Amino acid sequence: MKRMESLIALMVCILLAVTACSSGGKNNPAGSGGSGGSSNTSSNASADNTPAPSGDPVTIRTVIKDVSASNPLYAQYFDALEAALLEHEGLNVQFELVELPQGNYAENLNLLLLGGDIPDLIYFQGGDQPIAEQGLLEDLRPYIENSKYLKNIMMEHNIKRIESYPYLLWIKPVTPKVPVVRADWLSGLATGEALMDNPTPDNYYAFFKELVDSGKAKYGITVAGDLAEINFIFNEAFGVTSTWLKKDDGTYEYSLVSQAEKNKLEFYNKLYKEGLFDNEYMTKQWDTKEDAFYKGDAGVIVGTAGKVIDLYEARMKELHGDSAGLVVLPPAKGVSQGFGATDVTKESRGFAISAVSEHKDVVFRILDFLASPEGQTLDRLGFEGQHYNVVDGKAVLTDAFFSEWIASFWEPIELNTTIPVEGALLGATAQESLEMPTKYFKEDNNFAIPEEHVATWDALTNLYKEYAADFITGKKPISDFQKFVDAWYANGGKEITEYANDLLN
Repeated sequence: MKRMESLIALMVCILLAVTACSSGGKNNPAGSGGSGGSSNTSSNASADNTPAPSGDPVTIRTVIKDVSASNPLYAQYFDALEAALLEHEGLNVQFELVELPQGNYAENLNLLLLGGDIPDLIYFQGGDQPIAEQGLLEDLRPYIENSKYLKNIMMEHNIKRIESYPYLLWIKPVTPKVPVVRADWLSGLATGEALMDNPTPDNYYAFFKELVDSGKAKYGITVAGDLAEINFIFNEAFGVTSTWLKKDDGTYEYSLVSQAEKNKLEFYNKLYKEGLFDNEYMTKQWDTKEDAFYKGDAGVIVGTAGKVIDLYEARMKELHGDSAGLVVLPPAKGVSQGFGATDVTKESRGFAISAVSEHKDVVFRILDFLASPEGQTLDRLGFEGQHYNVVDGKAVLTDAFFSEWIASFWEPIELNTTIPVEGALLGATAQESLEMPTKYFKEDNNFAIPEEHVATWDALTNLYKEYAADFITGKKPISDFQKFVDAWYANGGKEITEYANDLLN
């Protein structure tokens, strides 16, 4: 609690300092508190901060996970985006890509923001709520209402999320994470057919065990740092079907203190003890997780449905041949089946506009342009002659498109580009990864935690993570689960559960 109060106090000081003193733009040293365009640059802007199409461009400082100017593909992309904005929107802008250190993106981003360096356009993948609560992120609803293109491509879940939490925008289909395995490995194992026909936790266990016993993989599955990815497979099978579970007496309990969660953690402990669950999963990052899969250390990994699965498959085939294409595994089947309930309270990741940016209108016009046919052509298809060729008036996608190109911004279900596309944007496996979850789709019953409970909720989340890791690794016996439950309720869980029951009932 004291740490959170200190953090809030620090953030308030930062906001005051940035608002009063920011000079912005590239002329600021790192961490000086500027955001977007120097005073000289902003003199070229009109009254609504729209830069004139002549003169010095307005600098839009941008931070996005894994996007660096040192990567030639991204350098080419943002050069092309600058040119397209000037041609189609009359926006004379220059992107400055802010670099973050290697490691946990959410943590490093918060360190940047807490240091007073707040870019104009910010991609979050966690850690955004404390920043929003300090008033540092712009409410996007009035911008969307007046947009040319964005409001027309938003899907139902986007609309619900932006109404509930108006600071993050992430226009993509509902894409849970799905498990994949090499096709040649699946077909070569006796347990593979049983898993596909009846994917119970027991059949998953048998499949992981044969993967390891056969010498094909060192361990059955790995994940990136926590349980979020493996939970997409097993939550529903063990009865963790929503954030708040309804009990027989009609009241609700938090799923992570339920008997269903205990049963699931006991299963994970079994996998861990037998070496079927990567014993180094807590230190894995996304890149080391993927590397373990490509090298054959991990038999199964979990990736975001859609384009990410295309990239995984292209890389696996490049390394091991066409027979090493991927197969999407079904979610485990038990109490229920599915890849988990969908949160509609907020986007879990997405783009935000700095509330202290001098160029908020310009930043949103960039986001709006990326929803236009011209913007979608660049963002979804890449570069002509590299990622597609125009043949008989249609865009024919190249191998490079499937192996390296992924949209940086919006991916609405309906493709609206300036040129029709021959064939599909996704390979068969990636397309299946999108279609399979749709038959299991359902909304979660979670809700935004009230501000007065946020610090408590964060502490309770950390408490769960500590206990869960100890249960899985065997540092604590699963028989101690009730001690965790008691501690969870005693440290604020009782009050939040009472709030949840008032709200849900």
